[in-house]
Amino acid sequence: MKREGLLYIVSAPSGAGKTSLCKEVVDILPNLRHSVSHTTRTARPGEIHGVDYFFVSPGEFLRMVDAGEFAEWAHVHGNMYGTAIKTLEEFRHDGVDVILDIDCQGALKLKERFGCGVYIFILPPDLQELRRRLNQRNSETPETIERRLEAATDEIRESRWYDYIIVNVLFQQAADELKSVLLAEHCRTGRVLKAVSEIFDIQ
Repeated sequence: MKREGLLYIVSAPSGAGKTSLCKEVVDILPNLRHSVSHTTRTARPGEIHGVDYFFVSPGEFLRMVDAGEFAEWAHVHGNMYGTAIKTLEEFRHDGVDVILDIDCQGALKLKERFGCGVYIFILPPDLQELRRRLNQRNSETPETIERRLEAATDEIRESRWYDYIIVNVLFQQAADELKSVLLAEHCRTGRVLKAVSEIFDIQ
């Protein structure tokens, strides 16, 4: 059945594991692609331009904002992040599912602008474990970690309007739950009823 690709939006406090979970399901689901966001922040060790993010200057980012090239964008932890409209439209038109790992601000803007999509929130087991994971990165100052933890409380409050919540206690279990959500969404009656009605000639 010919269909438009689905849009999955995944958010979480920094350090909860959303990026790793998104990469995991992209590796095991053949029709799923990861939407690469643009950002003005500096690449962390091991991150690759065009794979993890498109790392651009503030000037280039603002040019894209002025040109209306972003579906959503936001200031997060002192940097700018955005999702290009072109990326989403090309994938969905070709019937390819797209997963975005973006912050709550961006997710809400996307929901308000387009209305479509499946919204999933990833939680850490608790704030103590979140602190441990942030420290384990060895890529941020103690001051940055404290800011992220302070922001986490507000971000967690936003989880109430998401469609699904997954608690990332054990990575593989959380990955299995995320995969289950993505697969189940293809079976929603509203997504397949028209095609089924045509196949079986029912009204």
